Amino acid sequence: MFKDMEKWVEIRRRVLTGEISKRGACKEYKLTWRTLQRILKHEEPVGYQRKTVPRKRKLEKFLPIIHEILKQDLEAPRKQRHTAKRIFDRLRREHGYEGGLTVVKDAVRAWKSHHAEVFVPLTHRPGEAQVDFGEAQVKVRGEQVKVAMFVMTLPYSDAIFCQVFPHECTETFQEGHKRAFDFFGGIPWRISYDNSKIAVAEITGGRERELTSEFLRLQGHYLFEHHFCLVRRPCEKGHVETLIGYARRNYLVPVPETDSLESLNDQLHQQCSEDLGRTLRGKSGTKAELLAQEQTRMLPIPQREFEARRIKPAKANSLSLVRFENNDYSVPTEYAHHHVTVIGGIEEVRIVVGDRLVARHPRHWGKEHTEFNPVHYLALLERKPGALDYAKPLENWQLPDCFTVLRRRQEAELEKLGTREFIKVLRLLEHATLAELTGAVEYGLSIGANSADALRLILQARREQPVSLFCLEGRPHLKGVHVPPPNLGAYQSLRVGA
Repeated sequence: MFKDMEKWVEIRRRVLTGEISKRGACKEYKLTWRTLQRILKHEEPVGYQRKTVPRKRKLEKFLPIIHEILKQDLEAPRKQRHTAKRIFDRLRREHGYEGGLTVVKDAVRAWKSHHAEVFVPLTHRPGEAQVDFGEAQVKVRGEQVKVAMFVMTLPYSDAIFCQVFPHECTETFQEGHKRAFDFFGGIPWRISYDNSKIAVAEITGGRERELTSEFLRLQGHYLFEHHFCLVRRPCEKGHVETLIGYARRNYLVPVPETDSLESLNDQLHQQCSEDLGRTLRGKSGTKAELLAQEQTRMLPIPQREFEARRIKPAKANSLSLVRFENNDYSVPTEYAHHHVTVIGGIEEVRIVVGDRLVARHPRHWGKEHTEFNPVHYLALLERKPGALDYAKPLENWQLPDCFTVLRRRQEAELEKLGTREFIKVLRLLEHATLAELTGAVEYGLSIGANSADALRLILQARREQPVSLFCLEGRPHLKGVHVPPPNLGAYQSLRVGA
């Protein structure tokens, strides 16, 4: 078939303008009469089209099997569906197929092109939001770790806010909302989610959900409406799905190196703010301008601050440790074997017995870590002073040098009882700070007061506030009262006489 566009145009021009005859064109360009007629009829070369699709005889009887496999795949997890190669292997092994792989690939491609889902373009109203978590890699103090990336987007303005957290859990889910609302300057009236266990305790119907208590607490504080996608229909919140990838490619490439996740979150906050200056195709203004319009439709942020936390019942074991999220936290030994309530926050873990706060520790996001407070074990060590130098909770406890001097003096003066006396001194930390007790110990050593009772009195004396002078302002009736100064001569005479 003649396909040279330049020759095609030249032949048409010369023949149709009468420069040469048709017979002369056939002779000069070595064309058949039929080809010349085709050139004169069409302004450009036309492709060859089959009138009928060629039959694939070896594959024909296997097409129903291929189609059935692909239909069943629609109900299977997305990452465990058949590839064309896997279908080819099954046809050969299970059904005796003797054809090639290429025709199987063509059949799979044709079926999928006719059954691919088509989406309706949606309009997004101001004040609607979408939320999801993604994953990313970051380097924290030289160690590469996987983090959970919280993302909230506003489809109307295309504004995005993202933060990274050690894990995806109730506390980070709540904290992400709290920070996003502050960033957007209001609360979206409607937020779309997938069916995460953080928010959904049970799916009871197509759109019906039994929600978790912590999600309801979040919703009850901020008063937004919720919308949960149908199962396996993440396209219902496709805006945030797309922008998770955008944030990962633009904010976290190359892999960021940071001293802490909070430092990285400050950078992400700044990048999200800079992104508000962009204008997208088809939008009437910048993201910041459209966000200002959305804020008029948003709910106001409550004055009372929301606390991102999770409450979990637990029990202290024989080592006076409470387990929360694969880590152990100490409590005073008097609460060993007791049932407790753990309040896990982003930065701190608090442990409560009844209505009393008995311990608080910095939150650890790793696994199998033990967080000791040495003061929690001093009451037990007072009964078992021989374990003082071998107690694991005190293993890395760095005390000022004055405590070493005090212990040597006490053990020199009291011998075996000196260790127990030193532990009594340490127990003063149950009601005083280390700085206060250090000052009392240094003063006690200077005056030779080494006992626990003496140091307790020193602490109490330092805490007592001097009585302030009585002020007569506002009391005019007392200004005329005169109290003569006391005569101390009588006391002096008694003293001399004695």
